[in-house]
Amino acid sequence: MRLTDLDAAGLETLLAAAVAAPSLHNTQPWHFRADPQRQVLEVHAVPERSVPLADPLGRAQHLSVGAAVFNLRIAAAHLARRAEVRLLPDPARPEVLATVRPARGADLPPSPEPDLYRAVARRHTSRMPFTGRPVPEPVVAELTAAAYAEGARLYVPDYSATRRLLRLTAVAEARTHAHPARTAETRAWITAPGTGTGYGIPVTALGPPDAAGRMPMRDFTGRAGVLRRPALPFERHAQVALLWTAYDRREDWLRAGQALQRVLLTATAHGVRTSMLHQAMEWPDLRMAARGPRRQRCHPQLLIRFGYGPDGNRTPRTFRGGPASQQ
Repeated sequence: MRLTDLDAAGLETLLAAAVAAPSLHNTQPWHFRADPQRQVLEVHAVPERSVPLADPLGRAQHLSVGAAVFNLRIAAAHLARRAEVRLLPDPARPEVLATVRPARGADLPPSPEPDLYRAVARRHTSRMPFTGRPVPEPVVAELTAAAYAEGARLYVPDYSATRRLLRLTAVAEARTHAHPARTAETRAWITAPGTGTGYGIPVTALGPPDAAGRMPMRDFTGRAGVLRRPALPFERHAQVALLWTAYDRREDWLRAGQALQRVLLTATAHGVRTSMLHQAMEWPDLRMAARGPRRQRCHPQLLIRFGYGPDGNRTPRTFRGGPASQQ
């Protein structure tokens, strides 16, 4: 893989940042291909690394790829370049979700804050209990602005709306547990120590259930529960935010993924931990219910839990065909 305007170290910087993006069950459903003639990186979807029951339309896959595209953008900024991004550039090749041209020149759009680049390696999901100390309003306002800058919205609900969103998440979690095929699909992405795979979620990165049953964290273990960690008390008053878009097309999913990553990296830069509550998004009726009674043009994409606490264990990444150091 080579781009003539970028040396090997620069290309490695871009790709290492891209693969550090989050993805549903750590499927990492992306593939990068250089086109030296056009001087672009093509970002492809990988159908084999998908969860077809939970994500039949590929919406979550597009979110993941969008997050990787955002990381390419800020890595390009770190290299003093501008990333020219085209989403869904070729209707004849639907598997190409984006192209990114890391180029020099003042005629290209401005890049995101290069300071976010330092947060890429530090960001990862925390499935652990948070302390309950509230994130200050100015930081929450920055998270909201981060989503807006990428063409999405971040709705931070009040106490009663938070409870409603968590109830919908709990309903989705219960449905999945009652659906053997979905449970099996989720468990298939758990990896045991020493397997050497760069995909999926290691047993060591699984979080505990909430001892009080208030926080509907995803249970990857299914009914057997043989790998389940002992329950711990979670924060009594959770802080969550609903990422949503005004439309629900493939390009909107990709933009939402970029917004998601900008929000997560902004949180990381402020020392705020995050975890994703995607369960309700996997059931069409619950996803529609998540938008609330008066938000008809709201298309929910993801519920984000945020707060202060331990950073949790990391998940591996695969880089250049082999497992990379953990991100």
